Amino acid sequence: MTFDPVPFEFGPAILHWAAAFGSFVLVALLVVLGVCTALFGLSGPRLVGQALLRGANDFLRLSPRRVFALAQLTFREAIRRKALLVFAVFAALFMFAGWFLSEAGERTEDQVKVYVSFVLTTVSWLSFAVILLLSCWGLPEDIRLRSLHTVVTKPARRNEIVIGRMLGFIGIGTLIVAVMGLIGYVWIQRQVPPDVPLFCRVPVYGTLTFLDREGRPAERGINTGDIWEFRSYIEGATKARAIWRFPITRESDELILESRFEAFRTHKGKIGQTLQCKFELVNPETGVLVELPTFQVREFHTNLHRIPRKLTYTDPKTRQVRKLDLYDDLVHQGTLEVRARCLDVGQFIGMARPDLFIRLPNRSFAVGFSKAVLGVWLVTVLIVLLGVTASCFVKGPVATLLTFTFLLVGQGFRDLLDRIVAHEQLGGGPLESIYRLVTHLNEQVPLPEGPQYRVMQAIDSVFNNCLWLVQHVVPDFRPFRMSPYVANGFDVPWSAALAPSLAIVLAYVVPCLLIGYFALTYRELEAK
Repeated sequence: MTFDPVPFEFGPAILHWAAAFGSFVLVALLVVLGVCTALFGLSGPRLVGQALLRGANDFLRLSPRRVFALAQLTFREAIRRKALLVFAVFAALFMFAGWFLSEAGERTEDQVKVYVSFVLTTVSWLSFAVILLLSCWGLPEDIRLRSLHTVVTKPARRNEIVIGRMLGFIGIGTLIVAVMGLIGYVWIQRQVPPDVPLFCRVPVYGTLTFLDREGRPAERGINTGDIWEFRSYIEGATKARAIWRFPITRESDELILESRFEAFRTHKGKIGQTLQCKFELVNPETGVLVELPTFQVREFHTNLHRIPRKLTYTDPKTRQVRKLDLYDDLVHQGTLEVRARCLDVGQFIGMARPDLFIRLPNRSFAVGFSKAVLGVWLVTVLIVLLGVTASCFVKGPVATLLTFTFLLVGQGFRDLLDRIVAHEQLGGGPLESIYRLVTHLNEQVPLPEGPQYRVMQAIDSVFNNCLWLVQHVVPDFRPFRMSPYVANGFDVPWSAALAPSLAIVLAYVVPCLLIGYFALTYRELEAK
């Protein structure tokens, strides 16, 4: 794969959320106290305390029956507003998609990748657009048409209205995503030839380190000049090695390794032959090293290596052939060390951490596809939370723009935002960037010395702190990208995709409910 799945850790995530949420509540409370004190004098803090007590009372006396009734009403209103017309657009796309997605002579695995990516992308963006408009325009339209007045005059609390709206829009989003996902799955099955098996591989990734050409430990290999530094390279016919350490949790009669390496050539080599590579299984405690058969690197394809449990090993000292057990003699403290080396002189083999993994028994394509559709549904839930919250204090167009900005920044510009906040982006802040553009100063050249440049960098640090706030407010939509897993024939992992996606959604539930409740409580409903 061209990306590296990183496991999610719940413990640090919960602590981070608690610190961020606590800081947000504290800052919001101080701001409200300051504003109320300025407007109402010494009675301001008392009014704030009464509002907090009233809010706590409303949440403690929450009525599930009224929430369900409001959710049911929201669901019916969405259907009356012709939200299900999205199925017509979806059907039109799938009626003619097969004409444009298939190419003669294309590899079957590439065709499957295109089909899966098309289906999941179509389901995603059609459902996102519908849910975005519904959630952002629901409450403002009810206020404009004065239909919300018939609800608030009844014994329905504002938090029940907010929760009911959210659950109703989540219900309509669930219906849309489920139906389109089911149709998409059937469409993929019909497009793929019957003799092509569809399955999801289950990988076990390890950690990757390197040895340089002299055999010294290194964090990365050689950079061959590729601007994309995802992969590092090892030099052939030297002591350079790429070392993977895999966790072994269960034993079997056969261990399957799958690799997908890249080749970089400094000369033509042998015509008709790709680069040669060899794996070594090493026990670092006993020093036992077992060489596996040499194989040729299949560029743009995968190599499958089946390792039996019983292996033969030639002792380098006694030259005697011994029988070894893979798990008893080579696995040390639950870890299997696999080393890769290039055999061709003057050639280089490139690899990244996910380019070699232990392959567990396959799972059905339906399981992996369902997980990817679940990821789409989680995004719709998050859009509903943000959209309904925004619509509680601004009108429909502004709420739509605000929610769409969150979606755009969290999904399209999150990497850039992280690099800027971490000071990894060259060019500095906005003022420094403008100065470099005007003076044609290269981004890698340091700024001249002087007080004006220090003032410029101090102002940029203020902007950087604002971006830090944006980074912690805007949700990170990157874990929700689950279609690349299924499109490349992998199962969607719990630790790297589903767990962080679910955690992000849950992290926004309480803040959105609180903001929506207090915003709707003090909003002037007579204002159109």
